[in-house]
Amino acid sequence: MPSHNSSGDIDVFSGEMSDVDIQIITSGGLRIPAHSAILAAASTVLENILVRPGKRRSSERTIRILGVPCDAVSVFIRFLYSFKCTEEQMKRHGIHLLALSHVYLVPQLKQRCTKGLAERLTIENAVDMLQLARLCDAPNLYLKTMKFLSSNFKKVEETEGWKFLQHHDPWLELEILQFMDEAELRKKRTRRHKRELSLYLQLSEAMDCLEHICTEGCTSVGPLDKEPSIKRQPCSKFDTCQGLQLLIRHFATCKRRTNGGCLRCKRMWQILRLHASICDQPNDCQVPLCRQLKLKVQQKGDDELWKLLVRKVVSARAMSSLSLPKRKREEEPKMDLSHPQVMNFRLAA
Repeated sequence: MPSHNSSGDIDVFSGEMSDVDIQIITSGGLRIPAHSAILAAASTVLENILVRPGKRRSSERTIRILGVPCDAVSVFIRFLYSFKCTEEQMKRHGIHLLALSHVYLVPQLKQRCTKGLAERLTIENAVDMLQLARLCDAPNLYLKTMKFLSSNFKKVEETEGWKFLQHHDPWLELEILQFMDEAELRKKRTRRHKRELSLYLQLSEAMDCLEHICTEGCTSVGPLDKEPSIKRQPCSKFDTCQGLQLLIRHFATCKRRTNGGCLRCKRMWQILRLHASICDQPNDCQVPLCRQLKLKVQQKGDDELWKLLVRKVVSARAMSSLSLPKRKREEEPKMDLSHPQVMNFRLAA
């Protein structure tokens, strides 16, 4: 192949400097003039090549960068001078530039390639991109490609790249399938955590609502020393207030509450018990039975599952109080008093 060595190339890579002292030789025979000082400053690998004594002494100093297209090498050398790479160059040579940045230890270019290639993931190139990310030790690109594969697995499974992978790299296929299984487990844990957090927030609101009713009084229920409010509109302070007032009214008149035969009364007993477990002023508290239930707990103790529930509700109350100024009351989760977990106050196994 004919070599190329024009003054234009010197201008491109070395500006107006004239002390060009090395030639980069590519697979196609292209010769790119450069400055050894700049190459050594940009890449420790090139620095080691430059300071290593050659077997043959020659007046011409050269470095061979083979195995990639000439244009990709040209863009690579240009980056070592300017630390810039256009979108068009990334689109055309991104894969080769990532390989060069990995081999010659140019972290700035590697970061740029990782980002650029991640933005150009497709169904057809996903498998190849994953193999490249693993070979070039690009964890960010590897993770993003894995997520892309997981989200589009049915389509990727039909590509030639996937079929080739199954026959030639079964270990990588196993990695992909394991990642997908773990991702699905993470999604399930996240959904379960959100459901539990919603429940704890609902219970936290129920505790605030109970204190509100027993301290201030509301539309149909008031504390011992006050009459209920004369207004009949629903309480605007808590979305759960009306339902909790109905539960209190039933609890006050039910004849089966003492022997555990009424599920609604059992629910109310558990709400009172939860309040007593988190109340820090039992002597001054106006919630009925607070002090008696707390003394009972101190004497007999609570099981570990109940203690865990109390800690979760206390944590939810703290979170709610911190975020309260940033949101409206009507946006808070509503408490479903008929929810089985609210009825029994039991944690998911």
